[in-house]
Amino acid sequence: MRLSILVLVGVALVALPSASCRDEAPGARTPAVVWRKLGSWSGRGSMQTEPFISDTGSLRLRWETRNEAAPGTGIFRVTVHSDVSGRALVLAVDARGVGRDMTYVSEDPRPFFLAVESANLDWTVAAEEGVAATVGPVAK
Repeated sequence: MRLSILVLVGVALVALPSASCRDEAPGARTPAVVWRKLGSWSGRGSMQTEPFISDTGSLRLRWETRNEAAPGTGIFRVTVHSDVSGRALVLAVDARGVGRDMTYVSEDPRPFFLAVESANLDWTVAAEEGVAATVGPVAK
């Protein structure tokens, strides 16, 4: 009787680790932000972009200026406007000279457009929308 109990305990101890490996609990999922492209524009001089819709209101603007005509004369400003009312919501970029950066804007979801004021340089700007997501463990 004692021998059969010891054998059963031994078998259980051997089987337990292999069973737990097969039935691993799924890894924890973590929140993340995914950036969805809404539009990109480039030019030299001032312009207004076509409207774009943000479903979340969480915007990221990536911009770059280059080819300044004369050092210290380049101006670059980007204002985010509501496409519903046309009113200016926020001055998102106010830069001088050659450079690049990212700026974040948090507004109510709606259609927007950008008003770009520029002098004496080339520029590019891209608008992206932050969308909530979850990230799980990488499959092996």
